[in-house]
Amino acid sequence: MRIHQPWAALPTLNLVTLVILLAGCSEPPPVAAPLKIVRTMVVGAPSAGGAAERSYPGEVHARVESNLGFRIPGKIVARLVDAGAVVKAGQALARLDAADSVLQANASEAQRGLAEAEAKRYRNLKDQNFISQAALDARETTLKAADAQAALAQNQSAYTTLVADRAGVIAAVSAETGQVVSAGQTVVRLAADGEREVVIAIPESALAQFKPGMAAEVSFWAGDQVAKTMPGVLREIAPAADAATRTYPARISLPQADPRLPLGLTATVRFKDSSARKELRVPLSAIFQQGSQPAVWIVDAGETLKLQPVNVVSVSEAGALIDAGLQGGERIVAAGVHQLTAGEKVRPVVAAAAK
Repeated sequence: MRIHQPWAALPTLNLVTLVILLAGCSEPPPVAAPLKIVRTMVVGAPSAGGAAERSYPGEVHARVESNLGFRIPGKIVARLVDAGAVVKAGQALARLDAADSVLQANASEAQRGLAEAEAKRYRNLKDQNFISQAALDARETTLKAADAQAALAQNQSAYTTLVADRAGVIAAVSAETGQVVSAGQTVVRLAADGEREVVIAIPESALAQFKPGMAAEVSFWAGDQVAKTMPGVLREIAPAADAATRTYPARISLPQADPRLPLGLTATVRFKDSSARKELRVPLSAIFQQGSQPAVWIVDAGETLKLQPVNVVSVSEAGALIDAGLQGGERIVAAGVHQLTAGEKVRPVVAAAAK
């Protein structure tokens, strides 16, 4: 029995064409090109609040501090206060040997008495026209000089007692009983009651960044104030550097501080300058030169590339310093930047964070 095969009647050419068509329909779909692998890093963010912050250690001082000494030379026979003593205005602090001052006062008083007697005798003689007016005037002048000398000697005898010129605390003692001191030599340092300040040292390299009136934040290291911070204001900067440290002393006033804030307490003073330039550092290999404009490749959340122009301040072995174009926190391509195109999707590999 003969089996009928329909395709047997087809021409040979049509059969070959059909095989080719069937083979074309069974081809696999084209394979997508793999994503480029790029090395990325996160640019370091600037300081909190977008402001540069500088901090310096300091020490609490009184707004007014006086170095007290005797107005005349002499030997100290008694020191009545120690460092840390609380004193009142007019309180005696130390005494000199008053023997010499008393003798000087007595001698001046005797001279004054003699000059007064001579002037009285000359007045009587002038009333009788026995002497000229010029002779009387000379004696009157001598009497005035003797009066002034006696008053000066009397004042100096009172200067043998050193008294506090205002209420406060004895911050330091510089002389002891039995010591001979000269006029004006410091015996004690008095920290007056009232406003407190913090004294810091500003290095000469940073001096141009400070101006009186700048706001500051002050915190303390120890005592009851350790958990407290208070506002401060830069009141003054010394016009000359300290000869030993080559730094410039500066005083930070504390308008809200307790007048009983302990002297000598260690503090930290922080300055925030919102106008300070925010600078970020990126590797040199991350810079893509687009004509005359430097730029970096940013990888967005969808892992797509975007070219971001930046402003390069300086270039060194540590990298390129950028002050515009980046805010901090962006993910950028760290290497191979000349093989990329805008809008291209990539596969990022995390590297270190730039600082």
